[in-house]
Amino acid sequence: MADNSFSDGVPSDSLEAAKNASNTEKLTDQVMQNPQVLAALQERLDSVSHTPSSYIETLPKAVKRRINALKQLQVKCAHIEAKFYEEVHDLERKYAALYQPLFDKRREFVTGDAEPTDAESEWHSENEEEDKLAGDMKNKVVIAEKEAAAAAEEPNPRGIPEFWFTIFRNVDMLSELVQEYDEPILKHLQDIKVKFSEPGQPMSFVLEFHFEPNDYFTNSVLTKTYKMKSEPDKADPFSFEGPEIVDCDGCTIDWKKGKNVTVKTIKKKQKHKGRGTVRTITKQVPNDSFFNFFSPLKASGDGESLDEDSEFTLASDFEIGHFFRERIVPRAVLYFTGEAVEDDDNFEEGEEGEEEELEGDEEGEDEDDAEINPKKEPSQPSECKQQ
Repeated sequence: MADNSFSDGVPSDSLEAAKNASNTEKLTDQVMQNPQVLAALQERLDSVSHTPSSYIETLPKAVKRRINALKQLQVKCAHIEAKFYEEVHDLERKYAALYQPLFDKRREFVTGDAEPTDAESEWHSENEEEDKLAGDMKNKVVIAEKEAAAAAEEPNPRGIPEFWFTIFRNVDMLSELVQEYDEPILKHLQDIKVKFSEPGQPMSFVLEFHFEPNDYFTNSVLTKTYKMKSEPDKADPFSFEGPEIVDCDGCTIDWKKGKNVTVKTIKKKQKHKGRGTVRTITKQVPNDSFFNFFSPLKASGDGESLDEDSEFTLASDFEIGHFFRERIVPRAVLYFTGEAVEDDDNFEEGEEGEEEELEGDEEGEDEDDAEINPKKEPSQPSECKQQ
């Protein structure tokens, strides 16, 4: 049988490959003659060639040298900014001393150690019309109220019951940490204070949680210290945006016997390999609780990186500490009434709405540009982009 794998001394596989290559070249020529394909390729090339980094690479060496000088100036600016925030911390300490007498009086009213005067209790609502109508109605029912008071006197509890516990319930960030068995303990919380580090000491702040005597632990105060840093990172100085929390320390809670809610006791059966006997052992394991807040993870200081879950837990802890300091303690009454919670929710909704609106505007602009000039020239790189 004749061998057909060769034709004129040329292998058939080579002929087939040459034929395919010729077809590919023809197809490529046809594609490259398509104006839509060419426009798409040109747009892709333009987007690549106009990235900031690629633009910088095209600059002359003399210009790059000047850019490096600008970066050195930027690093010096970052160090000056760090000093600025150190002075801000000093100002916070100064004004914290001015706020404290007001916060001390707040504690007295909350705990019932003092009773506000009529002048201190007077408060005008923003809606004066409703107040006026309410006043008229009040005059009409004053006689009925007196009669009702004679029948059953209105209860007058001491201070403002469960003031701080109510704040915990109102704020999602805190309520997520609170378990049912934490609640009776938090009802004994009387005050939360913020203490700033002294002049000349490393930047930090301490949260103090003051408790009345209770059946759970003997501590009168539980503390959480947040250590801060206000200096640019040597490896990445341009990332500096102000002071950041870098670590935190808790405290030891002196739990009364059988009252530690941060652990739970479990029973486990063990079988002896040789004798086959079974015994039951009990052991304590960690338990979810708000009071784990006082036994935080430590930021790794030995160069070893934390795993993803630990990093998330630590970041959440830092966020909560910052929220106590900046929002909860200064505006406690508004979180108790829920007014501050509503403001926070409205602010978040406003931000989301603005982002959606901006995205919509950008889409509209692209459509308008396409209608006016479908073959719009690629834009030139901007000189700078503000973060």
